[in-house]
Amino acid sequence: MKTADTLSRRFAAFSPRLNRRPITPMTIALHGGALLLLALLTSQAWHQSGVLAWSVGLAYLGYDTLLLIFVSSRIAPLRHIGRAKKPDGAAPSLAVLVAAHNEAAVIETTVQALLAQSSPPDQIWIVDDGSTDATVDQMRKSFGYANVAIGEDAQSPLVPQLHWIRLSHGGKARALNAALERVDCDIVLTVDADTLLARDAIEAMRNAFHREPALVAATGLLRPICDRSLSGRMFEWFQTYEYVRNFISRFAWMRVDGLLLISGAFAGFRRDAVVAVGGFDPDCMVEDYELIHRLHRWSVDHRLDWKIRVLGEARASTDAPGTVGAFLRQRRRWFGGFLQTQYWNRDMVGNARFGRLGTMMLPVKALDTVQPLYGLVAFALLVKFVAAGQLPVVGPILIAMLAKIAIDLGFHLWSIMLYRRWSGGMLPEGWGRVLLASFVEPFSFQLLRHLGAAWGWLAFLGRSSTWGHAQRGGILSRTAPAE
Repeated sequence: MKTADTLSRRFAAFSPRLNRRPITPMTIALHGGALLLLALLTSQAWHQSGVLAWSVGLAYLGYDTLLLIFVSSRIAPLRHIGRAKKPDGAAPSLAVLVAAHNEAAVIETTVQALLAQSSPPDQIWIVDDGSTDATVDQMRKSFGYANVAIGEDAQSPLVPQLHWIRLSHGGKARALNAALERVDCDIVLTVDADTLLARDAIEAMRNAFHREPALVAATGLLRPICDRSLSGRMFEWFQTYEYVRNFISRFAWMRVDGLLLISGAFAGFRRDAVVAVGGFDPDCMVEDYELIHRLHRWSVDHRLDWKIRVLGEARASTDAPGTVGAFLRQRRRWFGGFLQTQYWNRDMVGNARFGRLGTMMLPVKALDTVQPLYGLVAFALLVKFVAAGQLPVVGPILIAMLAKIAIDLGFHLWSIMLYRRWSGGMLPEGWGRVLLASFVEPFSFQLLRHLGAAWGWLAFLGRSSTWGHAQRGGILSRTAPAE
């Protein structure tokens, strides 16, 4: 049977979206309870005085602090982490899959960075997902292609390992599946067209899968890059530290076998495992995140003990939004896709059959669905109290917020010290910017994240699924991979 038939058949059989799971009492208790608690705590603004009038804010700060305590308790091994040794024997074959939609400005740079790797991929598959810009012309000019019709694929006459597939516009997941159907390598890497890999990134990924046969998915570390405008520099500043916290958190959850979130911009998969669960879901806004859930399901159902890892030795730089509008659109899609996946996999929440993933990580994710709402309501109430001149309320609230900032600052300093060691220095030096970000972020960037999440709720409820439009200002300002 052809791989395409296998993918569609397996996806139809194993997709939780197509095979709806029951709504469990734990799911109802966590989601419903969190919303009910939000309403009850918000009502305290009219029934209490002093800091208790801001009970919703105290709950928001307390929940975030508990997560920081958990992460802090799990990341200490990063103090002594070293570079893993290269395994013996023949390394697995590896292909890079690049789904490209209107990426004419960066596609040549991306391919050249892949070819310049210390351990180049055996195959590179560029999947043109119905581009309407000059992508086709750029592929012809840079890599010697002649006419390639929609639905066909061809090998470059100039670069033997480079393959090009042209498709009608159908989304990133369909594009990746089209390449997955054709590739015959052991390992596949998904790399966004706006992502530049460090020179040894593929070698690190290849070695990790070679070293651990149970490894089926892995993510490398990413550094965000924005354009050089004032707005771009500000967003790069904030997102740099956000990415540090995110990857540090992933390491903590990996240590309890609860890692769910990898970065599709630079991720590695064991091809047979991805085919077994049916490939990428074309109707999910975050196809990489959804796929990890199905891999976990398959592993538990078949008692395989598959592993998901985050690799500090595999590093890359990726284009990140540098304006308010672009940032909100990105977070709308991310959070909307997160809600989709959480809903489709609701039976896993609190389910001991899935180990600590079910009893720890997924309950936290259930609460994360409403955490941005708590943050927005808490900020709105603070503005209300200030506008009304309720100083007996505002004073204690500011004290609570300063205490939380101090906690966050301690965590940031600790995590940044560990991250610099883990990532091989993939972080700007200087503690001044860290101190400033800790004080400014709660009243600026964090609010934007929550607004993007609220927009994601609308996208989820409206069943929206789209690539969206992205401007590649960051990657065009860089001419070399991250080192």
